[in-house]
Amino acid sequence: MKYLSEYRDPETAGKMLFELRRIVTKPWTIMEVCGGQTHAIVRSGLDQVLPGEISLVHGPGCPVCVTPLETIDRAIAIALHPGVIFCSFGDMLRVPGSRADLLTARSQGADVRIVYSALEAIKIAGENPDRQVVFFAIGFETTAPGNAMGILQAEKLGLNNFSELVCHVLVPPAITALLQSPDNLVQGYLAAGHVCTVQGLSEYEEIAEKFGVPIVATGLEPNDILEGVLMLVKLLEAGRVEVQNQYTRLVRHEGNVHARKAVAEVFTVCNQKWRGIGEIPGSGLMIREKFSRYDAARKFGVGDINVREPEECISGLVLQGLRKPAECAAFGVNCTPEKPLGATMVSSEGACSAYYKYKAI
Repeated sequence: MKYLSEYRDPETAGKMLFELRRIVTKPWTIMEVCGGQTHAIVRSGLDQVLPGEISLVHGPGCPVCVTPLETIDRAIAIALHPGVIFCSFGDMLRVPGSRADLLTARSQGADVRIVYSALEAIKIAGENPDRQVVFFAIGFETTAPGNAMGILQAEKLGLNNFSELVCHVLVPPAITALLQSPDNLVQGYLAAGHVCTVQGLSEYEEIAEKFGVPIVATGLEPNDILEGVLMLVKLLEAGRVEVQNQYTRLVRHEGNVHARKAVAEVFTVCNQKWRGIGEIPGSGLMIREKFSRYDAARKFGVGDINVREPEECISGLVLQGLRKPAECAAFGVNCTPEKPLGATMVSSEGACSAYYKYKAI
């Protein structure tokens, strides 16, 4: 099984672990930013075999987890609007808003459909000209190009019944905010390789230089992550502040120029609220005025919905690497995948979901 087995090979992993144990001389706290990396770490037991000096903490890189409560409430309000077909990634349907989720809305009669891309929602809009079709456009730099293409395609086709509820978040501003926090304990970052395939590495070089932290762009397979940790520990032990690329099979320094061009044409940078964390300056994308007719929040008048976060859920601390899921009093008791308090318990990339599924705590 080429392209998978070679990145999960135990013998290769053993050699890297041996090298890690040989070179590490002091404690290091490392954050993996991506929720997919968190799941790979917990699923493979990587966190259990690393030298005791190395502590991995989990970052805010789960798009479903950081989508604010009020955005879920806006989605539900739109979905319940007569004549609307609301299209979403499947992960979002069970994420709780302030009082309900999209599955509840569907049980109340809303036409909520699972799709895998904005272009699939475009197809539905073309097949249902008498109904409004709304796509829930969430995610990091990885999904933004596809969602931008959805709007460009709607314009090309002259569709007047398609719009997007946009909640895009950007990784570098989030890392910057974490590094500026007085509570920060992280000394090095494993950057999400798939985000870097789009954005490239230049933004991370600016962060590394400004804050004096090494960063390694890393893939999502266990041996990718292990090699990323090894590269990062070598930099930390040597006192070198650099950005290195472990994910060379996909990441180029300049990223994907064509994808970034599509994003820049449709979206512009804005301040963005992150669920459990709060507003981070310049960490989001919003639809440009030129394409405002495709902005579902405007079309359905739901932009003013605002709600408060529940105090019982500590997912915001988990997303900042300040707590582990099992340190939450509600974990596995009042918060389970069947009855979640926060998105980190139901998202396929959520840290709480990974601990519940693979650690059986």
